[in-house]
Amino acid sequence: MTKPLNFGVFYAPFHPVGQDPTLALEYDLERVAELDRLGFDEAWVGEHHSGGYEIIASPEIFIAAAAERTKHIKLGTGVVSLPYHHPWLVADRIVQLDHMTRGRVIFGAGPGALPTDAFIMGIDPVDQRRMMEESLEAILALWQSDEPVNRETDWFKLRDARLQVRPYSHPHPEVAVAAMISPSGPRLAGRHGVSLVSLSMSVFEGFAAIGKAWSVVEEQAKAVGRPAPDRDTWRVLGTMHIAETRDKAREECVHGLQDFANYFGGGAGFVPLAAEVDGPPKTGRDFVEQYVEGAKGGVVIGTPEDAIEYIKKLLEQSGGFGTFLMLGHDWADSAATMNCYRLMAREVIPHFKGRLTAPKASHEWATGKRNEIFGRAGQAIVNAIQDHVAETAK
Repeated sequence: MTKPLNFGVFYAPFHPVGQDPTLALEYDLERVAELDRLGFDEAWVGEHHSGGYEIIASPEIFIAAAAERTKHIKLGTGVVSLPYHHPWLVADRIVQLDHMTRGRVIFGAGPGALPTDAFIMGIDPVDQRRMMEESLEAILALWQSDEPVNRETDWFKLRDARLQVRPYSHPHPEVAVAAMISPSGPRLAGRHGVSLVSLSMSVFEGFAAIGKAWSVVEEQAKAVGRPAPDRDTWRVLGTMHIAETRDKAREECVHGLQDFANYFGGGAGFVPLAAEVDGPPKTGRDFVEQYVEGAKGGVVIGTPEDAIEYIKKLLEQSGGFGTFLMLGHDWADSAATMNCYRLMAREVIPHFKGRLTAPKASHEWATGKRNEIFGRAGQAIVNAIQDHVAETAK
């Protein structure tokens, strides 16, 4: 029996400039609550501080609010940018959130994706991955050690550091590191035995490279003498919007896809989450069609059947992973976006959860037995009627 695939949504989140921030944050909370009702396994929320488009500054605060509106869904920091924070404070905040969510938090960590954030804080982007690794090692030591932790780098110190509260989860919350283009994420996952979140599969280069990521994890684990993490801990991001028909899905994306693509061509710089569009489009619909063409198979704007085929290809090319994450976006308006999630829950997720096989087998068995069984059942009814008539005629 094939192990079920998990599903989640990864929110930066993206909100085009001009939306009221208060209402935008409320909308994000509503989306996570809807995912919980629909049975999605995970929702991830990012950390960004500039650009005016990705407006959540603290995923921890957001998750605390979302946890009060949800019952089952796991909530991930997607991600905490470790070079921006002292590791002792990060470790302490996540432990608090672990208790407040009763173990539903996933600690996602990264170096920080927006160059503008690093610029404002005076952090050299060249140092960010090194700083992330130093911070992650310290956080894991604080969670795993009963002894005081001492560390000193060029940007933080720990002196006899320990946590005054131990994690709710044993031995600590799940840890996941982000990977976009460079091999630093897979290297960290292998060396520290933590989960991997691959975030660049929506562009052709990332999609094509998906088969290489896990081999880096395994190589690094072997280099430090530890077993590689289970593939089930690997999360892979995909970009899609689905509707009842392909034409409807593409018309719905006229709403916001061009704003999204313009942002990634400007404020977000190199972040590889948008496809290229060749030539000036005549209409919004032309832009959507060109965007899909430019993605070269890395983006789905279509039907649930298209989504199923896309995920199957990702699984085949990667060799297997545990969770498929949809990129959360505002390509369509709120009603169409919620409908996309409902279609995923009704038609796509059950396909990969193995929930359709047993009902189908039972239906086919019952249909095949119809003549053998239902004939006798009908005869039983006829006999009962005849017996009643005979009895009342006396």
